[in-house]
Amino acid sequence: MRKIIAAFLAVFLAVFLPAAQTGPAVQAQTPAIKLGDDLLMSKYHHLIQGKRVGLVTNQSGVNSRGQSMIDVLANDRTIRLTALYGPEHGIDGQAEAGAYVASYTHPALGIPVYSLYGPNRMPTAEMLDNIDVLLFDIQDIGARSYTYISTLYNCLAAAKQSNKTVIVLDRPNPVGGRIVEGPVLEDAYKSFVGIDNLPMAHGMTIGELAQYFNRQIGALVKVIPLEGYTRNMVYQDTGLTWVPTSPNIPDLASVFGYMATGLGEGTGIYQADKFKWIGGSGIDAAKFAALMNKAGLPGVSFSPEYIGKAGGIRLNILDPHLFNPARTGIYALTYAYSLNHFKVPKSGKSIVMFDKIMGTDKIGQYLEAGLSPWAITTKYAAGLDRFKKEREKYLIYGDQPYQDEIIVLVEERQVSFDSAPYIDENNRLMVPLRSISEALGANVAWDPAEQTVIISGGGRMAHFQVGSTQAQVNGQPKTMDTSPVIKNNRTMVPLRYVGEYLGTIVNWHEDTRTVTVR
Repeated sequence: MRKIIAAFLAVFLAVFLPAAQTGPAVQAQTPAIKLGDDLLMSKYHHLIQGKRVGLVTNQSGVNSRGQSMIDVLANDRTIRLTALYGPEHGIDGQAEAGAYVASYTHPALGIPVYSLYGPNRMPTAEMLDNIDVLLFDIQDIGARSYTYISTLYNCLAAAKQSNKTVIVLDRPNPVGGRIVEGPVLEDAYKSFVGIDNLPMAHGMTIGELAQYFNRQIGALVKVIPLEGYTRNMVYQDTGLTWVPTSPNIPDLASVFGYMATGLGEGTGIYQADKFKWIGGSGIDAAKFAALMNKAGLPGVSFSPEYIGKAGGIRLNILDPHLFNPARTGIYALTYAYSLNHFKVPKSGKSIVMFDKIMGTDKIGQYLEAGLSPWAITTKYAAGLDRFKKEREKYLIYGDQPYQDEIIVLVEERQVSFDSAPYIDENNRLMVPLRSISEALGANVAWDPAEQTVIISGGGRMAHFQVGSTQAQVNGQPKTMDTSPVIKNNRTMVPLRYVGEYLGTIVNWHEDTRTVTVR
C-alpha cells in the first residue's frame, strides 16, 4: 500500500506541479507580494473605470501571474486603452542599448505605440491628448543610470504640463531598499542616464522614486503600493519570476552586477557577459582578483578570468542581501586604475559619458590623485548622508509590510477595527460586521449555522447572507454587486450597502482614502 501511495504522489507531483527553475533567478512558486498592477485591477480599479487609459510599459509590465498589462487592460470592457508608450529598448524590450526606437500602430489593438526613445523622450501634448489617465508599469533595476526611471521622470513632467493624472503601479527594487550608495548626481551632470539628484544606488521602488521626482514637478500622481513588501527584500524574496528588463539584463545576476561592472564608460575598463565580468587590457587578472578579495566587500567574491587578452574578474554573488553593487563598482574601477592607469575621460564644453554615469567629475579626479577606494567613498559620504535624510520624506515601505490604511468616519468619529477594511474585487469597501454595527448604533444578530446576518437600527432591518449578493431590507429583496465574506475569522460586510440600507449616506474620498458615514 505504501508503495502505491508513493507512486501516486510521484505521478501527482510530476503532473500538477510546475517544473523547478534553475540558475540564479530561482523563485518561490507563490509570490510573497502583490504588485501594483495586481492591486489596480482589484482594490483600485475605480481609478481607471470609465476612463481613457494610456500605458507606459514594456515586456516587464506583467502582473504576478505573468500576464501582460497590455492584454489585461485591452480586455477590460470598463475602460478604453487608447495609447501605449515604450521606453528605451521598445515595448517588447528587443532594441539594443541606445538604439533609436520608432513609433507605430499596434497591429492587434489599432492604437498608437509612442516611442519615448526616439525623436521625443518626453510625451508630447499630442501624445497625451486622447487619454484621461497615464499608467506607468515598468520594472526598474535600482540604478540611477538605468533609463526607465528617466522615462518616469519625463512622464511626470509631461503630465504636469497637460494636467493629466499619472498612476504608478509599484514594483520592488530588485537589489533591495537598504543599499544607498555612490556619489549623488550634481546638477551640472544631469542627463538621460542621470535625470535627478540621486546616488548610483538609490534604494527606492519605482513608486517611491515617483514621489521623490515629484517634489520638484508637482504633477497629479497616485502610487499603487505593493502589498507584503518590505525594505529589506531583494527580488529573490518576492516569489516573483524575473522577466528580462532589457537585452543585457536577462537574469538577476545581471541585475546585481550592473552597477558593479558598468562604471568604466570611456576608460577601456568594460563589462562583459551581461555585467558579470569587468576588466580591460593591461590588467593582471590574478592581481585584480586578489585586490578585490582582500577588500572585504560583503556578499561577493571574485575569480580571475581573461577574456581574450583582457584581464578581469568574474563576480560571484554569495549573498544578495549583503552585496553592495555600487560600492563594489567604485572598488573595481579604482583597483583597475591602479593596475593599468587608464586615461580618465575629461568633460569640457560637453559632458563625457564617464562623468554622466558618475554624476560628477570628482571621481575621475580622485582616481588621478591615487586615492584608495575607501578614501573615495569617504569623499562622497557627506552628500550621500544628506540624500538619505531627504529621501525619507518619500519612502513608502519599512521593515513591516506597508498597510494602505482606509479610514472610516461615522458622524466624524473614526471607527476602530480589529481587522483591516479593504476594497474587494468588486470595488466595494468591506468592513468587520461587529465594529461597523456598533459605530452605527445598530443591533446585530448572527446565525453561524446559516451564516446569515440581521442588522437593525433606526426603524430598519437588513438581512444578509455570507456568499450571497441577495439581501432584504424591511422584507423587500435587494441585489448587491458583492457579498459578505468570512476573512481572518471576521464577517466582512460591504459598508455602502449596510450604511445605505440603514438610512445613512456613505461617501468615499479617494485623496485621503477616507469613508464618511452620516
